[in-house]
Amino acid sequence: MFHLFSSISQGMFLVDRTGRIVWVNEGYRRFLPALGIGSIDQFMGRMVEEVIPNTQMRQVLETGKPILIDLLTNKAGTFVVSRIPLHEEKEGEEGPGEVIGAIGIVLFDHPETTLQPLISKFAMLQRDLDDARRELAAQRANPLLRQTPDGQRRAKYTFASFVGSSPAAVDVKRHARRAAQSSSPVLLLGETGTGKELLAHAIHTASARANGPFVSLNIAAVPDTLLEAEFFGVAPGAYTGADRKGRQGKFKLADGGTLFLDEIGDMPQALQAKLLRALQEGEIEPLGSNKLVPFDARVIAATSRDLPALVREGRFREDLYYRLNVLPLRVPPLRERRADIPALVEVLGEDMALRSGEAPPELTADALALLAGQHWRGNIRELRNVLEQVTMRSESQRIDAVQLERIMRESGVEHVQAAAPTPDTAGDMDDAARNAALLRPLDQQVAELEQRAIAAAMAATGGNKLATSRLLGISRATLYARLENPV
Repeated sequence: MFHLFSSISQGMFLVDRTGRIVWVNEGYRRFLPALGIGSIDQFMGRMVEEVIPNTQMRQVLETGKPILIDLLTNKAGTFVVSRIPLHEEKEGEEGPGEVIGAIGIVLFDHPETTLQPLISKFAMLQRDLDDARRELAAQRANPLLRQTPDGQRRAKYTFASFVGSSPAAVDVKRHARRAAQSSSPVLLLGETGTGKELLAHAIHTASARANGPFVSLNIAAVPDTLLEAEFFGVAPGAYTGADRKGRQGKFKLADGGTLFLDEIGDMPQALQAKLLRALQEGEIEPLGSNKLVPFDARVIAATSRDLPALVREGRFREDLYYRLNVLPLRVPPLRERRADIPALVEVLGEDMALRSGEAPPELTADALALLAGQHWRGNIRELRNVLEQVTMRSESQRIDAVQLERIMRESGVEHVQAAAPTPDTAGDMDDAARNAALLRPLDQQVAELEQRAIAAAMAATGGNKLATSRLLGISRATLYARLENPV
């Protein structure tokens, strides 16, 4: 049986009772380079935890119980594995003897073909859990400030902070995680309020520079005359009124970490050439100095403007654009990820409650459907503004679509889509209207309610029929039939 397992598995190894690797078959040897192991001699004789990250072989040795099917994810990939304890055989005694070792078996080394949905969900949940743990630890250490007590600037967010499980949100997080593993410049493109700065923080936190500083500069918020000093710093006594000790610029402050340049499309043309030289040479020249100062900072830039159009108009240097546009990431607007609105409402409501000390508003299903139907020119920033308006203007904690529509119109939101009547708003009708609505065939009332539920789900998922069918718990064929033949 031992040789049978060895021949049919994708890889197999053996550990003794102490957890030391004592045997490995030919199939398992091909995984060693991906684990960072150069030769079989560096693998044999080592404790299993030292060479195989995330293994649970120690648990099998300690409990004597097998783990027959499990997903193992480490830097070599994701695998379906089995772990079986080996017991000493004692003559004349019933039951298993003392544990003397364990077998680790790789059943599938490319499970993506058959287990892709399960593995993708597992991997995404595991990454988000790891991100949430790091973010919680950072918030406990310093909940309010970007700057730690030692004076070094730190990122505030992780990928867990980018709320959303819609296809658009998952896609941008997947590409951002890949970008985090590189040291090349990243260019975040997207409308205002979509979460570009949050993603910049998250990329830094997931990168090899996570322990270094995270320094941000909003170019649109700094006068043109001061931008050069902000970027490159000022030498001691460079001009009248300058600090005698000099002043470090953002590039030097970000040394060893990440420099986030927000609204890069608003950079003056006179400064674009100096920025390009700094990025190419890895050195800066402070104002009033003749010395070149080296720096090591990864640059993440963001803009809500159309940079290719600015290049064509001659308002943005083409060579600087290509220097920054190495890893472009488009951050989707809220209207392309409407399915995330309920989760965003919950997170934003909790954040507002923590800041104000008041309970967050509770929105009904029709109110959430109304939010999902809006255009959201200001994206998540505008959504938060609406929720704050609702909290301040409403006299009750529970908000339905009628109340929400009224508050949105009063607060100046353009083109508010009227909410369809739902059972929650039936109490607003007079008795005659209510009786007239009820004195109709039951199948007609059920069909109308069904159409309202489908419309709300379609709005919440941004028109995604697969997501809508899953949300409603019906098949896609049934959904198509209801859409084509409404009653």
